[in-house]
Amino acid sequence: MPIRFLTAVAALPLALVLSAPVQAQGPVRSMPPVAAAPLAPPLPPSADVAYPGTMTLHVDASDTIGRTMRAVQTVPVAPGTRELVLLYPKWLPGNHGPTGQIHRIGDVRFTAGGAPLEWERDAGEPYAFRISLPEGAREVMAHLTYTNPFTTGDWRPLMTQAIANVQWEKISLYPVGHAVRRIRVAPRLTLPEGWTAAAALDGQTVQGRDVIWAETDYETLVDSPVFAGAHARSWDLGQNVRLNVFADHPRQLAAPPEMLPAHRKLVAEAIALFGTRQFDRYEFLVALTDELGGIGLEHHRSSENTFSGNGYTDWNGTAHQRGLLPHEMIHSWNGKHRRPAALWAPDYHTPTSGALLWVYEGQTSFWDSILAARSGLQPKEVALGEIASNAAYYAAQAGRGWRSVEDTTFNPALAYRKPQPFASLSRGTDYYNESALIWLEADQIIRRGTGERRGLEHFARAFFGTREGDWGVRTYTFEDVVAALNAVYPHDWATFLDTRFRQPGQPAPLKGIEMAGYRLVWKEEPNPFTRSGGAAGDFTWSLGFSVGSDGAVSGTHWGSPGFDAGLLPGTTIVSVDGLAFSRDRLTAAVKDAKGTDRPIRLIVKRGDRFDTVDVKWNGGLRFPWIEPAGTGTQPLDRLLAPRTGN
Repeated sequence: MPIRFLTAVAALPLALVLSAPVQAQGPVRSMPPVAAAPLAPPLPPSADVAYPGTMTLHVDASDTIGRTMRAVQTVPVAPGTRELVLLYPKWLPGNHGPTGQIHRIGDVRFTAGGAPLEWERDAGEPYAFRISLPEGAREVMAHLTYTNPFTTGDWRPLMTQAIANVQWEKISLYPVGHAVRRIRVAPRLTLPEGWTAAAALDGQTVQGRDVIWAETDYETLVDSPVFAGAHARSWDLGQNVRLNVFADHPRQLAAPPEMLPAHRKLVAEAIALFGTRQFDRYEFLVALTDELGGIGLEHHRSSENTFSGNGYTDWNGTAHQRGLLPHEMIHSWNGKHRRPAALWAPDYHTPTSGALLWVYEGQTSFWDSILAARSGLQPKEVALGEIASNAAYYAAQAGRGWRSVEDTTFNPALAYRKPQPFASLSRGTDYYNESALIWLEADQIIRRGTGERRGLEHFARAFFGTREGDWGVRTYTFEDVVAALNAVYPHDWATFLDTRFRQPGQPAPLKGIEMAGYRLVWKEEPNPFTRSGGAAGDFTWSLGFSVGSDGAVSGTHWGSPGFDAGLLPGTTIVSVDGLAFSRDRLTAAVKDAKGTDRPIRLIVKRGDRFDTVDVKWNGGLRFPWIEPAGTGTQPLDRLLAPRTGN
């Protein structure tokens, strides 16, 4: 072939050979123009203009076996409308990221006057449906089915055979071009026979198996989820606050004598802290369950919370869980009423930024342990144990060397609920707990500078508590936070906040604990917070990992002795010093190796391989505690003391 080809070329006229196009050397690489056409016209901005007419939304949540929720929604349209764009909520408040579950929506159909309508997904925003309307259409009917997960994976189950958690944004759409607060909707919910429901929506009535609420705006609807179930109790906590509890079994609803006084005290302490109620009414929605997915999510006039099924009946053994209700209630002031400007949007498809989540979530995390202790929801020792556990974690966290607290506020948008093989290196949502330790330092700076006459609670009252009963939104910026702190106590707060929150590689966040008269120490037994949460298998502070009863390793800390020995997630410990694995044997081996040069010898299984590894650790069992550095009452003791009477 090559010879015949060359011969043919040689036979061609010279002018023709010279005029032939020159072939490029190497592979051909075609390229489109840089200024490519957009996929689709951009969605119109959301105007502060009322949508014409009122939507209706009827959700059927009675299928507790298939665990599907079916919705029929009617959307009025203005005369002459030939295309309607409906959006599925994507950027969800409280999730701080694009977490809309549109992939769980199925059987999507649209009709007008009983006739099916053609639709297509918007090419530029796949959460949007473009629906073609016939001439004269006055109303579009949408049919949706939300398919609940059956087990916890990338999302949580919302239904069981005993409880349902109806989140309206999961099973509804809204029209483009209008702020969601200007879209009216009339909600209706069908439940199984005999179930009851609770929500912060107004005008609740019951017709057979249907629960109906008064017309509201779509923003309020999304901010007002429903808990419903077969087994429920409700208590008045005073000051227009109710505790609504749903359970897997009726026996779980038995209230120990300490339960109601502590919850009522929480309400009183929270209102005393902020000085106002930024709600007209507030509904705690609580599920005691081992089947429904776990949640703690804030709303302006309610919160969604789940505890283990024995969360109330084993009052003393579940104290570690009970910082959740203070946390979510505090958000009525910090997060819902006062909100970072970049975290507010007029709709649920405009991206938001969580750069100030170290105020929104971080200062809330500072106050939740304090209110839990002040109210008696948690014994003081449990609150101190949680502070100790957080301090120890961040004192040894490798990721703090390269990543700032503020950079972790991008995690909801980058990796919401995504597993991380080495969370101590990559970091997670550390704007919660590391921020709480930094706010403790800020509190102590104010208290020292004012001779204990002022503290961070003066900032909380001035900044988050505004007008009584106002459950609207007031936004703020970094500069607003600095100005409010300076009004409480003049200090270089801009530098303090920038350094602590925005710069990586900062010293371990222990200064606030030390200024408050305590110090981080290590003991061989778990602190009360860790013990309440179940300390079996927790070798975090010695070997650097946790291990299940089956020997499965999890949560390995980057740079720990276990990490160096290759005891990583996916590894199973088979034997300890020649004997079959048990957590008690591993505990004994750690104790026996203390102060010696002898490694802990393990046989481990990784996939189909068995290996012998030596763990070099002679520090014995270690668990973090904080204890007073001196005698008498310390500043931290005074901070945790109640502010209201019984």
